[in-house]
Amino acid sequence: MHDIKRILVVSRMTKYCGKAVHYGISLARSYKAELNVIHVVYDPLIFGAWNLPKPSLEEDYRKELKKSKEDLDAIIIAEKGKGMPIKEIIKEGDPTKEIFAAIKDNNIDLVILLAHEEWRLEHFLFGRSNEEIIRKMPCSVLLLKDEPHPLVF
Repeated sequence: MHDIKRILVVSRMTKYCGKAVHYGISLARSYKAELNVIHVVYDPLIFGAWNLPKPSLEEDYRKELKKSKEDLDAIIIAEKGKGMPIKEIIKEGDPTKEIFAAIKDNNIDLVILLAHEEWRLEHFLFGRSNEEIIRKMPCSVLLLKDEPHPLVF
């Protein structure tokens, strides 16, 4: 296995992203790696041309985004206070394209993604599932489960 020098945590700014950031911090410390955290603001009301009642969706989107950003900022500020350098990358647009651009632009060796099942509003607000990203990943990927799910055969 090659050395991990640069790690990218993909944050969807949901209540579960703190776990991914904590894993990124732990691995960055262990490998003495550079840690990057990316969040892509994907506004389906702008990028998706949806034919749905916008006021309610827009309000839900803004509330979720604000709360998640506050939680993520608190984690990052606390770690920076402990001396952990973290580069925050905030982009707007298609999440898949922006994640791949960040991987290329920052020479990322490892990407950390959440593998939990998305609820409908989260999938709508934050774009596609991880499937598309994982299939085309140009580097190693670590998928984190939020909680164990029983195997079904």
